[in-house]
Amino acid sequence: MQYIQPGKEDSLEETEDGGQKRSPFNMFINQIQRKKSSKGKNETVQGNRFFKGFARERAKTEKETETRDPEDTAKPTDRTPENAGINTPTKEETQLPGVQIPGVQVPGVQIPGVQIPGVELSGSWWKMKQFMQNFGKKAESNHINLNNSGLTAADMKELGALLPCVPDVEEIDLSWNDLIGGSVQMLTLQIRHASKLKTLTLSNCSLTAGDTDAIGEMLQFAPYLDALDLSWNGDLGGNLSKLTQNFSHQCGLKTLKLIECNLSAADGDALARAVSKMPNLEVLDLSMNKGIGCIIKIITAELKKCTRLSVLKLHACGIQQDSIQCLSAAFPHWPYLRKLDVSCNNGAGGGFHKAAVFLTALKHLEVLDVHQCGLTGEDITALTQVVPLLSNLQVLDVSANKTVGLSIEHLFSRLRFLPKLKSVMVGNCALNKESFAALAEASVYLADLETLDLSWNKCVGGNLNLLSDTLKNATTLQSLALSSCNLLTRDLAVLASAAQAGHLGHLQQLDLAYNDTIPDEGWALFFEGLYALRNISELDVSLRPSSSRDCGAWFIHLLSSMLKLPKLKDLGMQRWALSEAETQRLDRINKESAVNIHFN
Repeated sequence: MQYIQPGKEDSLEETEDGGQKRSPFNMFINQIQRKKSSKGKNETVQGNRFFKGFARERAKTEKETETRDPEDTAKPTDRTPENAGINTPTKEETQLPGVQIPGVQVPGVQIPGVQIPGVELSGSWWKMKQFMQNFGKKAESNHINLNNSGLTAADMKELGALLPCVPDVEEIDLSWNDLIGGSVQMLTLQIRHASKLKTLTLSNCSLTAGDTDAIGEMLQFAPYLDALDLSWNGDLGGNLSKLTQNFSHQCGLKTLKLIECNLSAADGDALARAVSKMPNLEVLDLSMNKGIGCIIKIITAELKKCTRLSVLKLHACGIQQDSIQCLSAAFPHWPYLRKLDVSCNNGAGGGFHKAAVFLTALKHLEVLDVHQCGLTGEDITALTQVVPLLSNLQVLDVSANKTVGLSIEHLFSRLRFLPKLKSVMVGNCALNKESFAALAEASVYLADLETLDLSWNKCVGGNLNLLSDTLKNATTLQSLALSSCNLLTRDLAVLASAAQAGHLGHLQQLDLAYNDTIPDEGWALFFEGLYALRNISELDVSLRPSSSRDCGAWFIHLLSSMLKLPKLKDLGMQRWALSEAETQRLDRINKESAVNIHFN
């Protein structure tokens, strides 16, 4: 910037585009000249010295700003106006329009030590930033993520004191910090400073009865809280009422997760009363609380009021036949239900043949998980008639129900009527060749198939060729599980052929474990073409726990292909007996690449 000598009121400065405009600094000087002309030449010289120093500082600062990392612009500095070479002006000089000194806030100019609008430089925020950095985390104004950080009670006290620094925080995740049990109150007492909080996650934190009470009292200071996850806190059992008694009559919670919290029948009563106050509830996960199965009827009666429910998970809750029937009667009250998980409730078997008809009310159902539910032949027959009507179904899991593969009316033959189906899990379903053929024939029509689990079905061995057309058409397939299927060389030939033809280009996970029936020539055939699975990230070829075999000539093909698989992250090779040289090679790969090899 070119400065004109003081006293010339019409002085101009040249702009970047070659034009000229009146310099605000010259205006500044001119006004001083007019007001202080009687003070003589010495004072004028002193004023010029001041502004020349300011100009030098401005040019230096602009140059630093151009080369500085964007994040560094928010960092505090030790420099002050004094040590930056800027003299302190008189009070009269600081009141001129557009210029403020000290602080020197001129548009487009950054001076060290000066707070710029929109940039937070408070000492408290830097304490928060340092606190997060101590745990290898990044400080964010709307999200505190300290999941699995080894927090202690002292850390909770410090975090609570720092909450006022992040008034806009919307998510706090302190999960898997089992040393903070008994100290959560130090955080909840300060939650009023985070009134915008929407999500609080405290799973596996060894919460005590006192913590539960404190969380309940906190709810009145978190009006926007819509997601609460207290899963894997066993002491919540018997104390849930301390939490739910604080729910208002119009509680805004949309998500409540209480997985494996040792909930009892008494807790179920407290939960039922709380559910009646949550009209906006969308996600409820009570999985792995076996004690509430006997009172699922009470919970369901209140849950009918939650007409916005979209996800209901009751995995391993001790649900019996009559409870399944009661639960299904509530389906018409949940028109937006997308995910239903009642898996691992063996006592529910025999109750689905009456409950299945209510599934037709779930027009938006995307996930149906009934694995390990002891399904009977009548249950399968009823599901066979109803499942084809679930036109939006994307995930079907009927694994570990051995009657599935033995039923006369094959459920699989109806899957062709589900065009959106992406995942089919039928592991350990005692498939026979006839039922497997029905599944293979129907799967050809599943153009969007991403996951297929056939594990623990021995009939697949020697018959994988029935899936040849499926492997050709399912170009979106990402996960294929064939563990313990008694596979043979010709089965691996099918996989190798499909891979080399480019049909498995999207495959990321392949499970071939526990197939001790595959001879060395079969493994050699497979590993020679392994490089064609260019997106594979997880591969398991482990043997059964009671087995042990030497690696054959295929080992060199495996190593060669691994060099051509940049996305491979995990390789399972348990119980293969390796020579010293082979072990050294795998150790070197473990150390020098991103592949994690599991071997004995």
